[in-house]
Formats: sequence, C-alpha cells, structure tokens
Amino acid sequence: MAQIIIKNVAKKFDTYQALYDINLDIKDQEFMVLLGASGCGKTTLLRIIAGLETASSGEVWINNRRVDHLPPKDRGIAMVFQNYAVFPHLTVFENIGFGLRMQKLPDAEVTRRVQKTAALMHIEQLLKRYSGELSGGQRQRVAVARALAMEPDVILMDEPLSNLDALLRLEMRTELKGILAESKTTAIYVTHDQVEAMSLADRISVMNQGKIIQASSPIDIYRNPAAEFVAGFIGNPPMNFVTATAQGPGKWLVAGQVISGPQRQVETLKFAIRPEDVTVSDQGLEAFVKVVEPLGAHLQVTCLVDGKLFRALLNSELILKPGDVLHFEPMSNRVRWFDPSTTLAVV
Repeated sequence: MAQIIIKNVAKKFDTYQALYDINLDIKDQEFMVLLGASGCGKTTLLRIIAGLETASSGEVWINNRRVDHLPPKDRGIAMVFQNYAVFPHLTVFENIGFGLRMQKLPDAEVTRRVQKTAALMHIEQLLKRYSGELSGGQRQRVAVARALAMEPDVILMDEPLSNLDALLRLEMRTELKGILAESKTTAIYVTHDQVEAMSLADRISVMNQGKIIQASSPIDIYRNPAAEFVAGFIGNPPMNFVTATAQGPGKWLVAGQVISGPQRQVETLKFAIRPEDVTVSDQGLEAFVKVVEPLGAHLQVTCLVDGKLFRALLNSELILKPGDVLHFEPMSNRVRWFDPSTTLAVV
C-alpha cells in the first residue's frame, strides 16, 4: 500500500512564499497529476515529497509512515527527471540496474528486474547499447525503466515527456499509464501540459501561486471548474467568459440575451461556456466574426461577444468569413457561473 498524505505543507524561500498550506490525499496506486503554469509550485511540492527539498512546515506521510524527516533513499520512492539523467558511460542494462547495484542486490535479482522492466518499456532489445546510440524517446524509456526496477512504493515524475517531439509524447502517454497500472505503483506526475494531464491522470490537482485550486477527476475539472482560473486554464481553447447583468430573480442579461441562472443578490456575475458547447442559432448571444480557422473536424471561430474575445468550435461544413454576424445558443446544462468578487464558481 502506498497512500500519500500531505498535511499543511508550506515552503518559503527567504521572502518568497512558494507553497501555502498544501493538503492532499493521494490514494494507493492512484495516478495524480500536479498541473499548473511555470512558477506555480508544482515541482517544489514534488521535490518536498521526494526529500530533495525541505518544507518550511507541514508533514509528508507515505505508507502510514511520516517521511519528511527521512533522506530520499529511505522514503521508498523513485524519481524520473525531465532531462532523463541517463549515464552515458553505462549500457542500457547497467543504467536500469544502477540503483539495484547500489542496494547490493544479488546479480540474479538485478538481471530479473532489469529484464522485467525493460520488457514493460519495450526496450529489451536495447540492453547492450549505450545512451549515445539511443533516441530521445528511448532514453526516456530507460529513465522510466530504471525507476520502475527499484519497485518503489511511489514513482515521482517531473515533466518527463517535455523534451520529446509531439509524436513521441503521444506514444509515451499512450503507454505510460498502462505500464504504471500494471506495476501497481502510486504515481505523482508534474506537468504544465493540460492535454497530458487530462489523458494520464486519475485525478488532477490544479495549482496556481503556491496553492491547490481544485483536485478532482479530469472530466469533473473540465466540466465543473471550481474557480475562474481553472476554467480558463483547462481546455484548448479555454472557456469563454461574458459579463452577466442581473435582470431579476434568476435572470441575467448576457450579450443582449436574457438567460436563466442562479439567484444571487449581486449586480453582475460571469457567464462561462466552453467553445464546443454553443450552436449557431437565429437568436442568442450576438457574435461578430474576427477569425475563422479550419481545423479539419471543426471550425474554430474567434468572435467578439459583448466586446470580448469569444471562441467557438463549430461544424466544419459552415461557410463563414470575418465580418459575419452570428448568434450563439449556449447549451443550458453546460453553462458555468462565477462570482467576479471571489472568482469562485456559483453553485
């Protein structure tokens, strides 16, 4: 069992507060992704879990054992770095078995684990090669295999696919989650790539300015963002926001259209809708087309709605051009509302 509990973890570098009171419970064998823009604190949190950084306050528990006072080697973890860290003077076999040799395991056990993890990563035919003879994707597979060979309770990954080209990233994403599920290892994965996060995670923790804004399943975060930041960060294109003005109990004026919404004693809310959740109609939100981008399966149309940029994903068979005027009908069950004073979702 490898449950991870993070209690009230904070980190301050001199006058800079990198993390604020982080609390997170990661289940056994769960694939947790820490997602956020550069500087949000996700790698700092990962390094604190690994023991490469010391928290200013708080506790880290792994397997019902407090580990924040222990050195990295005693925490039952393995880590995969962004830059592979594959030793160039060692063969693939020796790279994968390096940590096992440091543990002074018998040769037969080293060979068994190396061959097992190499087979998992589909690199068993490369065991006699040196890193200079490998592609970037193959080196990344070696780095993951080396971590898995340690049979850790927890595997930590810090943007391990960011140095790969788009096709290799897609290939590795496809395989990585299945490999980790087969190895029955709890995983924490750091990335700024929302597509990577959505495709890999059992749960995503969205971070911003040293805080976890929302931790939930990918589909819940996508459909029910808890804060305006999450709504604007997740999705490509992201959610659209339009100011809504109160017209009476549960009635809001949005870009010239009265829409039913929450009952709140405030003058304005923010109406939010995803680009794929609108249809072209005879009435609705008035939109002035600025840019039309054919993307194969659909058109991405950038418009002005109430003077703000608004993106819609529409049927690719529509014939549109800049200057056209459209009306968008939002799907009522996909609308989200946010309080502009708190930036939190109104439910």
